[in-house]
Order: sequence, then C-alpha cells, then structure tokens
Amino acid sequence: MTPPQRERGKQEPEGSNPERLYVLTGGTDGAERAPIDLVTLIVARSGPPPPTAQPEQAAVLRLCRRPLSVAELSAYLALPFSVVTILLTDLLSAELIESRAPITRATLPDRSLLEAVMHGLQKL
Repeated sequence: MTPPQRERGKQEPEGSNPERLYVLTGGTDGAERAPIDLVTLIVARSGPPPPTAQPEQAAVLRLCRRPLSVAELSAYLALPFSVVTILLTDLLSAELIESRAPITRATLPDRSLLEAVMHGLQKL
C-alpha cells in the first residue's frame, strides 16, 4: 500500500508545518515548561502586548482578557497543546499572564456528618 500523495496546489492546515512550530517555540524542547494542563485557566494581566511579542503571544494576550482554559486557547490558535504550553511558559516568565487552577465544585460533606450536626443542634 502506498501513502496518499499530496495534491498540487492544496495547502496544508496552518498548524501542521513543523518548521513553523519550531520557530514559534524558539527552538526549545519545552523541558522547563510551567505546570499547565488542559483545564488550567489563563488570564492576561492588564496592559497592551509588548512590541517584541510574537503574533501568537499577542493573540494569547488579546484572547485572555477574560479567563480561558489552555484547551480553548489551543483550539482558537489552531496550535498543538505542547506548543501552546511553551508559549504560555514564556508569557508566565515575563509576567504577562497569570495561570489559575480551575474552579471546581466543592465536594458534598458526608451525610452522617450532617445528621450528627443536626442532632447536636436539636439537643441544644
């Protein structure tokens, strides 16, 4: 079986060019990435992007005026998660963004504990 041939004149999707991704990450392998996962919320600090920011970094700063998850950023920028985490690590080290743990629902207390508290209050 032969691999499918690329049609002439047909362009690849924007994020599939490995050279472009290498340039976006500055050639780093991401060994010192910030502890970011798909549900980490990213919010930009106030102020315009610096003039030295890459277009993708400026896009992150514009998108994150309100908190967005890393998964949403990856989808909006059409970039792989690994590349987005390297961009976010650079922005975090420059203190242009903040990362927040996602807001989770508090777990419900144990029913027996609630009943014990209720009986204790009734005895008062």
